[in-house]
Formats: sequence, structure tokens, C-alpha cells
Amino acid sequence: VKLVESGGGSAQAGGSLRLSCEAAFPSAYHMAWFRQAPGKEREGVARFIVDGTRIYADSVKGRFTISRDNTKNTMYLQMNNLKSEDTALYYCATLLTDRQTPGCWGQGTQVTVS
Repeated sequence: VKLVESGGGSAQAGGSLRLSCEAAFPSAYHMAWFRQAPGKEREGVARFIVDGTRIYADSVKGRFTISRDNTKNTMYLQMNNLKSEDTALYYCATLLTDRQTPGCWGQGTQVTVS
């Protein structure tokens, strides 16, 4: 599965950005957003399970929203009230049947919050 992220960029603290991840046949897969900040390990941000369940990391609950539009083969991450600690390279990924283990990865899109 090829995944292509877009929508990254720079924002001021308190601002918003929306990331997109275009993928072939996304409705067939559990999917997720991950991020990796400089010097830190990659961490899960949000997961979208095929039954519609959405799971968020505590650090983004109430600020980020994961969604998908199957008619456009696209998954989104709406990020509001951004904080400097949200600065990272963001990746979308498919998840294996355990709903946690990443399968295929996109190339990543940079988000910088100042």
C-alpha cells in the first residue's frame, strides 16, 4: 500500500494544521498517525480502526481529530491548539490486524510549531 502524506508546515502555538494521507484501499485497513521529534522515539498519535473506533494518545486528546474519507481514499489529522511539543515529522501508516503494529509507512511530513 502506497501512502502519501501532505499538509505539514509551520504554525504558531495555538494554531491549526490539517494533515492528509492518501492511500489506496484505506477502508480495508486500520490506519494511524505517528510522529517522531528530533532525538526522540517514534510515537503513536492517533489510530482509526475500520469499525470507526478512534484512539488518541493522551498528549493530543481534545486537540487532534483523526478521520477518513473513503470516497477520496484519504485519512486526515486535524490538529488544533498546537503546542511547541507537537513539532515532529508526522507519518501515516497502516496497522496490522492487532490494531497496533505498523505495517506500511508514508514518507512523512514535517510539522513545526513555534
